[in-house]
Amino acid sequence: MKIGLKSVGVAALLAAGVALSATSASAYIACNGDTCWHVHRHYHYDPAWGITVHPDNWRWGAADHYVWHEHHGRGYWRNGVWITF
Repeated sequence: MKIGLKSVGVAALLAAGVALSATSASAYIACNGDTCWHVHRHYHYDPAWGITVHPDNWRWGAADHYVWHEHHGRGYWRNGVWITF
């Protein structure tokens, strides 16, 4: 009986951990011109940089021509160069 209760308790804790980790993961898609990349935070980019931030489920249309250009860290793409801030 004790083993069954322990198993149920462990399963409940694991399920709670999975649920919390799934809700805390968020991402966005940032685009500058036709170049897009994933960001893990909604940074407040300077409007002069021309960057648009979309939700992670955003998709461009069939007639649009965007390219993915991923990069780690904080920054943005400008004319094919990663600018760190």
